[in-house]
Amino acid sequence: MVKRTAIVTGANRGIGYEICRQLADEGFRVILTSRDKLKGEQAVYALRTLSRDIVYHQLDVTDEASVTTLRDFVTREYGIIEVLVNNAAILLDEGKRLLDEDLSLVRQTMETNYYGALLMCRAFIPLMKEANYGRVVNISSEAGSLAGMDGYAPAYSTSKTALNAMTRIIASELQGFNIKINSMCPGWVRTEMGTASAPRSAEKGAQGAIWLATLPNEGPNGGFFQDEKPLRW
Repeated sequence: MVKRTAIVTGANRGIGYEICRQLADEGFRVILTSRDKLKGEQAVYALRTLSRDIVYHQLDVTDEASVTTLRDFVTREYGIIEVLVNNAAILLDEGKRLLDEDLSLVRQTMETNYYGALLMCRAFIPLMKEANYGRVVNISSEAGSLAGMDGYAPAYSTSKTALNAMTRIIASELQGFNIKINSMCPGWVRTEMGTASAPRSAEKGAQGAIWLATLPNEGPNGGFFQDEKPLRW
């Protein structure tokens, strides 16, 4: 059986790391990416047990040249890609209101959380089209839901709302292809971003991404989920 190949961004720790582990345990060949080469290589070393097929490639999702280098590597080594998990994200908000927030902080947040995911989709969905198969998972947040939005982390929340909008738009553009793109919220997870006081483990938070990465052909497209259940936009 030919292995399917998955890319996970921002994966040297936290939810991304756990998504890599679970995908590898599902039989995927996993490309673990991160900005920090040393930390990424250390993560791969830690995960390479029980015959897990995991490789490392450096990636800065905000750098178009870096994304192109990764795409060229994937094309050369594997030809196609079946799964893309856009996990790389930052939360820089300092407790200020959006009207008072440093604009450079808002822009930096959007560069990683929205434009980074868009660059990855533009680079790798064409490879999925060649195979007429693909699953794109955008790691979003309930903070990006307009239905319950308040003043929490305005730059981060806005970036996740934009990510959800991108999910819907690209899903509509992929009609006729066996490619599915969905957003998911992992919940409040014990990670560096989520802090140690969060109630959920990274293992639990990653499970929704694995579900979306392995959807059958009749599975949902253009949705927003947590624990396999729809969330309000």
